[in-house]
Formats: sequence, C-alpha cells, structure tokens
Amino acid sequence: MKLKKQVTVCGAAIFCVAVFSLYLMLDRVQHDPARHQSGGNFPRSQISVLQNRIEQLEQLLEENHEIISHIKDSVLELTAHAAGQPALPQHPLNGSWVLPPESRPSFLSVSPQDCQFALGGKGQSPDLQMLAVYSLLPFDNQDGGVWKQGFDITYEPNEWDTEPLQVFVVPHSHNDPGWIKTFDKYYYDQTQHILNSMVLKMQEDPRRRFIWSEISFFSKWWDNISAQKRAAVRRLVGNGQLEMVTGGWVMPDEANSHYFAMIDQLIEGHQWLEKNIGVTPRSGWAVDPFGYSSTMPYLLKRSNMTAMLIQRVHYAIKKHFAATQNLEFMWRQAWDTDTSTDIFCHMMPFYSYDVPHTCGPDPKICCQFDFKRLPGGRINCPWKVPPRAITDANVAERGQPHALAPHRAQLLLDQYRKKSKLYRSKVLLVPLGDDFRYDKPQEWDAQFLNYQRIFDFLNSRPDLHVQAQFGTLSDYFDALYKKVGIVPGMRPPGFPVLTGDFFSYADREDHYWTGYYTSRPFYKSLDRVLESHLRGAEILYSLALAHARRASADGRYPLSDYALLSNARRNLGLFQHHDAIAGTAKEAVAVDYGVRCVWGPGRPQSLSQGGVGGLRAGRLIRLLHSLTNLKRVIINAAHYLVLGDKDAYRHDPAAPFLGMDETRSSQDSLPERTVVKLGTSPRFLVVFNPLEQERLSVVPVLVDSPHVRVLSEEGQPLPSQLSAVWNSATDVVPNVYQVSVLARLPALGLRVLQLHKSSDGHATPRSSTRLYLHGRDMAMHKPEAVPLHVFPAAAADFCLENQHLQACFVGRTGLLQSLRLDGEEQGHRVSSEFLVYGTRTSKDKSGAYLFLPDGEPKPYAPKDPPVVRVMEGPLFSEVASYYQHVQTVVRLYNVPGVEGLSLDVSCLVDIRDHINKELALRFSTDIESDDTFFTDLNGFQIQPRRYQQKLPLQANFYPMPAMAYIQDMQSRLTLLTAQALGVSSLHSGQLEVILDRRLMQDDNRGLGQGLKDNKRTCNRFRLLLERRSTANKVLAVRRQDGKAQPCLGMEQGSAWLSERHRKPTLDPCAAWQVQDERPISFPSLLSHITSVHQNMEALVMPVALEKPALPALRSFVPLATTLPCDFHILNLRMLQAEDDSLPSAEAALILHRKGFDCSLEAKNLGFNCTTSQGKLALGGLFQGLELGSLQPTSLTLMYPLGTASNSTNIHLDPMEIATFRIRLG
Repeated sequence: MKLKKQVTVCGAAIFCVAVFSLYLMLDRVQHDPARHQSGGNFPRSQISVLQNRIEQLEQLLEENHEIISHIKDSVLELTAHAAGQPALPQHPLNGSWVLPPESRPSFLSVSPQDCQFALGGKGQSPDLQMLAVYSLLPFDNQDGGVWKQGFDITYEPNEWDTEPLQVFVVPHSHNDPGWIKTFDKYYYDQTQHILNSMVLKMQEDPRRRFIWSEISFFSKWWDNISAQKRAAVRRLVGNGQLEMVTGGWVMPDEANSHYFAMIDQLIEGHQWLEKNIGVTPRSGWAVDPFGYSSTMPYLLKRSNMTAMLIQRVHYAIKKHFAATQNLEFMWRQAWDTDTSTDIFCHMMPFYSYDVPHTCGPDPKICCQFDFKRLPGGRINCPWKVPPRAITDANVAERGQPHALAPHRAQLLLDQYRKKSKLYRSKVLLVPLGDDFRYDKPQEWDAQFLNYQRIFDFLNSRPDLHVQAQFGTLSDYFDALYKKVGIVPGMRPPGFPVLTGDFFSYADREDHYWTGYYTSRPFYKSLDRVLESHLRGAEILYSLALAHARRASADGRYPLSDYALLSNARRNLGLFQHHDAIAGTAKEAVAVDYGVRCVWGPGRPQSLSQGGVGGLRAGRLIRLLHSLTNLKRVIINAAHYLVLGDKDAYRHDPAAPFLGMDETRSSQDSLPERTVVKLGTSPRFLVVFNPLEQERLSVVPVLVDSPHVRVLSEEGQPLPSQLSAVWNSATDVVPNVYQVSVLARLPALGLRVLQLHKSSDGHATPRSSTRLYLHGRDMAMHKPEAVPLHVFPAAAADFCLENQHLQACFVGRTGLLQSLRLDGEEQGHRVSSEFLVYGTRTSKDKSGAYLFLPDGEPKPYAPKDPPVVRVMEGPLFSEVASYYQHVQTVVRLYNVPGVEGLSLDVSCLVDIRDHINKELALRFSTDIESDDTFFTDLNGFQIQPRRYQQKLPLQANFYPMPAMAYIQDMQSRLTLLTAQALGVSSLHSGQLEVILDRRLMQDDNRGLGQGLKDNKRTCNRFRLLLERRSTANKVLAVRRQDGKAQPCLGMEQGSAWLSERHRKPTLDPCAAWQVQDERPISFPSLLSHITSVHQNMEALVMPVALEKPALPALRSFVPLATTLPCDFHILNLRMLQAEDDSLPSAEAALILHRKGFDCSLEAKNLGFNCTTSQGKLALGGLFQGLELGSLQPTSLTLMYPLGTASNSTNIHLDPMEIATFRIRLG
C-alpha cells in the first residue's frame, strides 16, 4: 500500500510540473513586448516571429500532451499492479479473454536527431542509380555479332602510341565447395591436386601468378601438407606470386544469405589466413554468385579492402555499361552522404568468366588461347577452331594475313585492344581460368608456357605499344591506381559513382535466375535455425567463460566447447556458398550439406542412407550434429550461469544438467519438440532470450498432463494457456498438451520458470476450439481436457482481435480477408490466397536456377475443401486451414508488446506429388502502392523495387531474405520472413511470395537435374500493418535547424513516374527525390524488432533432473543497462587461441546500428525503447564483468582502427557495423 501511494504521488507531481511549464510558456507568449508595439499594429516581421512561436508552441503542446498521457497511463498501470500481483487473464461471461494491463509499462523515446537519417541527407548524387538504369534501358536483346549480347568494337591502331596498353593476365581456378560433387569429393578428386601443383609450378618461374578465393578448401589442404610445403606457400604469398582474394570461407551467395552469416564466414576465413599465413586480403573476387547485393561491397569496405570484381550481371546492363565505359565504378551505399562506403568495383563485360569469354569480345578467338583445349585433350572449342601451341614459328606475324602460319600474338592483341576500349584506363584485366582448372600439371605447363611465349613476343615489340604479363588481382588494381595517379581507396578521376544492386540476373534472352530465390526452401529455413543457434551459443559461451574466468572457475568449465563453436561456424559458412543456400546443387550434395548442418561432416555411413553424397564410412564419427553441438554449448553455458552457487558446477557430458528444447531425427526432418514429464516435484525450465532487448514473449512448452501450473522463479503464478497438440486436421496427439506462458525475459539472459502438476484441473486457462469440417466425413479423435466443438458445415466469416489489432477471415476457406488497427473505424482489405505457377511447354523450362513460368499464376484448386480449425485462448488465438498441399496457421497473440502487434503466419507445404508446379502465397490489399515495392538485401538494408512492365513476369521477382513491404501515404504492410524466398508485387497493393517449387527437368545451367527432392517445409512469416504519420515533429525540428524538408525518405512513388499509368504520382517528395537521385527506405523500429523476435526465438531448456534436491537456480541478467533499441549485438565471438580448439582471452564484439523510419507509429512495444544518437557506454554494459580492453578494428579484426584508449564510450553512425576487440573479466 505504501508503494502504491508513492507511485501515485510521484506521477501526480510530474503531471503538475508539466502543466505548470505549459502555463509559463503560454504566459510568456501572451506578454511578449513585441506584441504591443505601435498601439497594437503589428509590423509584418513581428507577425512572422509570432507565427513561428505559435508553431513552436503547438509543437510543445503536442509533445507535452503525449508525455502527460503517458504519465497518466503509467500511473494507472503502476498503481493497479504496484503490489506485485501478476497480470493473470480474465474471461468475462459471454466475452473475449482480457489480459490486464502489463505491470511494467513501456515507452518509446526516440531522439529527433535520430529521425534525420531516414530523411536522406543532401549528399553527392550518384552518376549511376540502378533503378534509373532499369528505367532507361530498352532490354531489346539485339544481336551484337561476334559479341552476341554486345556490339561491334573498333579502334584506331595508333590509340596506344602515347600510352601503351598494360595487360594483366590473372590465372585462377574457381572451386565450388559443393555443386555436382560434394565438398569432400571435389577436394579429393581435384582441389588438392590444383593446390599441390600450384606450389610446384609457381616456383618454376617467378613471373607466374595465381589467385585463390575459397578458404574452406585451402584450410583442408593446409591441414594435410608438410611444413616444407607450408613454408613454400608463405614464400609465394610474400613475394606476390600467390594472392588470396576476398578470403572468405566461401564465395557466398548474395541473394539468400543473411548478413550475420556473410560476416561470420568472412571472419572465419580472414582469421584463418592471419593465423596460418599472416596475410590480409586486399581485393574482392566474386565471379560466380548469381547477381550481386550492395551489402557485399559494404562488408568488404569495412574489412579494409579497396577494390572488388563482379561478373554475373544482367547482359543488358553489361552492354549499357560497356557502351558508356562505366564497367568500373565506385560502388556506394544509397544512404551514404560522405563517400565513406565507396569501394572501387570492376565488372567483367562478357557472358562468362571462362577463357573463351575473358580475353575479348570474340569467344571463337579467345577459345583458341585456352591451352587446356589443345587437340587430344578431354575438352575442345565449340566454335570448331582448336588452340595451337605457341612456337617461334607462329607467334609472330609472317607474310600476309592469308599465309599458312597464323600470327597468334597479333590475333590475341586485337582482342585485348577491343576489350580495353570498354574501360576508361589503359590498364586491362584478363582472367585466365574456369571451374576447377589447373588440376593437372600438364595444364599448368600448357597455359603458363604458351602465354609466356606470347608475352615475351609482345613485350619485345615496341611498335605494338603493349606490356603483357601474368598478374594477381591486386597487381591489376595497383597498376590502375598508379596510372590514374591516386592511392588505393580513392575515387579515380572521371570514374562514375554507382548506387543500388544487381538483381535480378539474366544471362541470355528472358532466362532470369529468379527461381533459386526459393529453390529447396527446407534448407533455406534450416540455415536460419543454425544461424540463430550459432549466434546464441557464441554470446552465451562468451559470457559464461568470462564469468568463470573472473571466478577462477575456468578449470571446471568445458573450454572444449570452443571446438564445437568452431565446427558450427565452418558448417554455417560452407552453407553460404552460392550453390548451397541457393538450392542449386545435386540432390546428393544437398544431402551432404544437410548432414553437415545437422549431423556434422563425419556422420557414419550406416546413418546416412548408404553413404549418399560421397560420405565415406572410413571417416571419423562425430557424435553430434551441428545443431546439437550448438544446443550443447548453450546448455553448458546456461547451466553455469543459472547456478546460485557456482562452486556446485560440475560438467558431465554424459548427463547434461539441462535438456534440449527439440530434436531432429534426420537432416531432412522437421523438429520434434521435447515433452516435459510432470510429477509430484516441480520441474524447472531455463529460458534463454538471445535478443539484446528485454522481451515479453509467449513461451510454449509441451507437457504430458493438462493439470499444470506455471510459476515464476519466486513462486508467483504466470499467465498461461493450455491447448491441444494436433497431429492432423482432426487428430490430436494423445497425452500431450501445450502450455504457453507469458514471460518477461531479460536481454541476452536466462529466466528460470517452474512447472507444477496441479490437483486443480482448472488452474491453467484452457483454449476453446471450433472445428469446421466443410461437409467432409472424417474420423475424429477429440482431446479430453480441452473444449472442442465440431461443426459439419463451413463457418460463417469471423474475426479475431486483441487490444491492438482485429483480423477477419473467410469462414469457407479460413484465409485472411481484412485487418483493422486499434483506433481505426474502417479496416484494410488484406486478403490471402494460394496460387500455382506452371512452367513453359517449350524447350526451355523452369529449373533450380531459372523461373520460366507459363504465364500468370492460376488459383490453387485442391480436390477437397479445407478443414478449418479456430482456437481461442487468453494468450493467443489462431485459425488453421488444412488443404491438400498446404496447412496454414494464422495466429494473433493477445499480449502486450511486439508479439501482439502483428500476425504470425505459418505455411506447412508439401508438394511432393506436383509435377512442374510452384506454389505461391499472395496478399492483396487496398494499399495504393502502384508499381513500387521494397525488399531487403541480406537482412541488412532495404532496396526499393519497381515492377517493370517491359520485362517478363519472372524478371520482377527479387530475393527476400528478411522482409518485403508495400506502402502508400497512409499505410505500410510488411511481410517478414524467417527464411529466404522469392517475392514480387505484380499488381498495385499486392505482395506475393513463392513457397516451394517442384520441377522435373534441368534448366541447362550445368546442374543436370531438376528439383524433385522436396521436403515437408514450414515457412514462417509475420504480417505487420502500420500507420504512417504526418511526421509534424520531424518537420518542426528540421525548420528549427534551418533545413526545411517535407519528405520522409523514400515515399510511395518517389523518384519515378508510374510505369502502369505513365503519370506522376501524388507523392510531394517525388520532385526532390528525382533531383537527389538517392532512393532510400528503411523499416520502422517495430519492424526491425519484430524481425529479430521472429528469427531469434526464445530457447526452452528443461532441467533434466527430476529429483527434488536441485541446486538453487537464479535467473541470469547479463546487461546492467538497456541498449538503445536501434543497436543490435550482431555477435560476441570468442577469438581463437594458439591451440585451435581453445579460446583466447579476447572476443570480437560486433555491433550494428540500424537505420529506421520515424514516420511509422511505434507504440506498445512492450519494453522501454530509447535511442541515443549513436552513443553507447560499453564500460558498464555487462553486469558483474569489467571491460579490460577495447580496441576498434576493421570488420574482420585484421586491422586496428586507431589506438586503444581508456575510454569505453563509442559512437556508431546509422547503418554502421563496427567490430571491437575486447577483454571481459
């Protein structure tokens, strides 16, 4: 009672102060002496001053009104619950479940300065904006002659008289870590031979050069070579003959990969290179990803690289850039206003990175200089003119052009000159390689000896004005920098600046590589699960180890768990390869990837279905799969951290203290959740929250009895709900129930909960279920303890609602038809439907890579109507619709905070009986989005898109790793996804996502098979509808700063004319955006937070011991202060000691400050969300730990940035990712 009075008095005092402040401001305005000059006649200037002050006063009134409202609500809620009583659900008669107000009210406090970023600064406009380029190009695909997708190139012979052409031929071998063969099969059959020959052949001539990219292969080879050979490698690297380019674990796919995994595999590769060879990569090399994200240049730049190369870009863009000499450019992030993200990029101009398409525009001639194709070899030239070995007799021009002895050097030089005409400098890059090249010593000799003879001849002829040599990628870039007179990293004079990305990719005709955005969605989903577990395990292991070391208990802590982390990092990194997460490998290779992600690289043959995918029985057995390994790391860390008495900690790998939340029976099975058995003694749960923000979440637990109560650590009852667990539409799982508990979980922390078997059968509120059979005669197995009402017919239309949102459904189908936000009189049409795409009947058909539909999709038409199940309960309600090929569940949480502000949508898809079909989910709304929509790139940034009517349907699909949205001036609808899929907006107000694809044939891109290994796959989404505000506050702040600007970032239709209507949009920002040419957009704070909630679910670990004599357990709260809610802890990653299997004393702390759009309302987030203008004090962040040192570094820790200081205060700009080398203890 005393606390209740104190809270009331405090709230009332704040209220009075606010009111009195407003009174003083009003009084000051009323008594302003300027108002009483000249007998009340106001000069015009004074009127203007008065108007400005009135505007400011209105702004202050509005802000104070919100503050007062917040205080009033907070006081009411605090006084209602100050006595500490839990907010348990209530169910009035004939009413819906009501959850009382949360006992800890939340608030949103965003600094006005933090809203400026999304408005778009007045930076330098780019010369090339990819959205504008797409609008400009006709995409007419005219025949260009010998360069079929280009044009005829001519030159004057004397063009190089004053400035000779400098040619760098760069030998390379692209090694896919799995595609047609598994990673191991490629290594044993080819890669080890390439690298062994490389050491031998490179030492034969110091003029030879070679580049290597994939560290996953290189590290495996390194582990199997002698110390003598290792020393030779270091010498080759040291003298510049061998260059490690990019240096990631793999060459990642850039469409489906999440930026966490992209960074992690880059760190893994760079840390390996630094530890074993002592080298730091300088240049990026990406010849094979199927399109390019603007996230990758940002990551390379943050890793201190200055240049990069790309290849697979739409042929029409290549032609346009070649014609305008824009194939080399500074690639800049769209939000960057100060050039800090610029990186120099070289785009290869022709069809492929193989030898016939790299020396010049004519592949018939270039193929004659691929000396692996000499007569008698296994491969030849498709153009029917074979290469000829270079001799003194044929290298030079002899006689007339029709003479029998061909002039080989002059023929090649002509191609070099023509290719150089496409670039702005007189320095030319000519790659020399292909997939798995140089795997035999004979090829090394054939390529290097023949080319050296050509170089020697060209260099001996001053009249040819050319200098040709072997080189590395950085040799080329260094020569270019020197030629144009700049240092690496600077913008070469006259070279353009580009913003945007290079999706979607087409290599010829209308063959768009947009199918792989969805191919094998089961493995795309598994990738995110592994990623979330890895991040959680890294952070919890780092915290547990720091606390153990501080308590001098690290001798009893399992340091060996670091080896499990290292293995999981490499498995996740391997799966980022552009044929792995892309879903474009052979079926057996996909199994191998799955086995590595789920079972580890050494699963025994007897457990891997006869050794499919080249897995070998003789390899060492690793006991647990990667997911289980990570769960074990989390369990061991959680065990130590929740013990009240740390001296009682004993690590017993044979009998873990905590159990796992779920298990998988095989690499291609869906998870099965653990059932907790209840007895006379309470069962304890430890719940891990991997988010850096406190979260209020509904935590599901399976139990074997309906008589259950959930209590907090202190013994207080918690809001909960009991539901049946369903096997199918009409069949429940016997003797298994789901109890869902509403729990507040500490940031990055562990919450202890209790499960008690209750003698009172009504202790936990039951959900109520209605089952509509739609006229179908089906066997029924009713649950015993949960109410169920069965209706033979279909339901009438119905709605579910909570305090924030109402969702209405079509009774006949169970599918969504509208949404209404709290406070709105009229709802929004948001209807969902399933659609089916077919494939063409012509020669070219859809496959793993290509999406070649036979036209617009057709409505999905199952043979039977769906069974619809409607379940309502105190914490959540849901609608489940059971169709023949898809089961969809739409859930609405009836809880405060983030989870109650959006719809949870899941689709369990099984199309294994389809032939050449693709299943899509479409949302149709009344949002006037016109032809504009937005998709994310790698979960890191948003890229505006535009539906291009001049392009085929398949060209308008884009990758969606994390989210996509449409918007108009009033609303934004965001679809957030837990797995990467392909998405589009084919009509105004629509969002459409491809759920799965089953295709019976190859699409002629080298794979040699279709997609017929489909699995039962659960695709999970969140559907978030947000109101867009007028942003008066932001406008007022900007006026005070003297920067009047009425535009909020990338509004609907900005910077473009409507493609569909060919008229300007109504957006008042359009003119400004056209002038600025920097189309940008950002998610809201709520959207960011919803995304991480979805992708990083709370992990529930039951205490394995069922005995009453348990050691005392305490919740673990690691953070002493709350992080600003635009900060994301991307990782806290222990670094490797000298012993590879053990951690050092240092960790990498990787932070990301997210950019967000303030124009979307953000209320009721469920936690205290504040921003700090990018400032963060790390010194006191971790409770019970001291920050021993703090060193800012490059992204992958290869370069220190500045000197280490005693200050632990840091600052990040919006969108910045920063890495710090720290010591915790």
